[in-house]
Amino acid sequence: MKTLGYYNGRIDELDRITVPMLDRACYFGDGVYDVTFTRNHKIYMVEEHVSRLFQSARYIGIRPEMTEEELTALLRSLVLRLDDGEQWVYFQLSRGTDFRTHAFPPEAKPNLWIMLKPAKIKDTYRPLRCITLKDERSLYCNIKSLNLLPGVLATQETVKAGVDECILHRDGIVTECAHSNVSILKDGILITHPADRLILAGTGRAHLINTCRAFGIPVEERDYTLEELRAADEIILTSASALCMQITELDGERIGMKDGKTLRLLQDALLKDFLDRTE
Repeated sequence: MKTLGYYNGRIDELDRITVPMLDRACYFGDGVYDVTFTRNHKIYMVEEHVSRLFQSARYIGIRPEMTEEELTALLRSLVLRLDDGEQWVYFQLSRGTDFRTHAFPPEAKPNLWIMLKPAKIKDTYRPLRCITLKDERSLYCNIKSLNLLPGVLATQETVKAGVDECILHRDGIVTECAHSNVSILKDGILITHPADRLILAGTGRAHLINTCRAFGIPVEERDYTLEELRAADEIILTSASALCMQITELDGERIGMKDGKTLRLLQDALLKDFLDRTE
């Protein structure tokens, strides 16, 4: 297969899979999702991503009809069906199928969507250009929800600006990016926003933190300001597709690029981990 779509057990090429209009994902965005990548048909950090999906589901009261172990096994079996061993692996749970009413439908069962298509992770060593935008999202950013309109609008602003990503802030406090986490290196310390309701604590962010600690690099999970961002020695972007990427331009000005040795240490280690786990 070139691509794969899965909906509650039905499997076909993505462009041939259909879903009911009454799936609550379609009119409320009532669900949660996660995403990762494969190499050699092996899913990177699949247990961590499945665990986060189930955590997000618990936050909004969705009860999956399979266990984490069962979903992990299903994903591993499905990626083997694609011809290409490097894939984008997307999976989501919606609350179920029912007529449109805001209250949770008591009898609806969760719907499981899975989408696979050929894709590679981003080049870890490519420098990024970003802009800053006011964070106008909800206070449920810790849930990987299907309600992504604010992120869509913010991403469109990056497209208009001709840059790679935007860094969001609330009253001058940096939170995260439209679809990535952002951290800074300053005086040999990694500083990143705490894992509260204002950010989605990405698996890439967690892996960056663990790698820093393995190398004896201090980590501070705390609020930091736009002024600290602009004064950082290095600005680091992480996500499922961006293991550890350097931001070198912010709002049209060159920035960071003062601790390349530490940055390269982290980039090399995180890329090696990806390659080793997907060998």
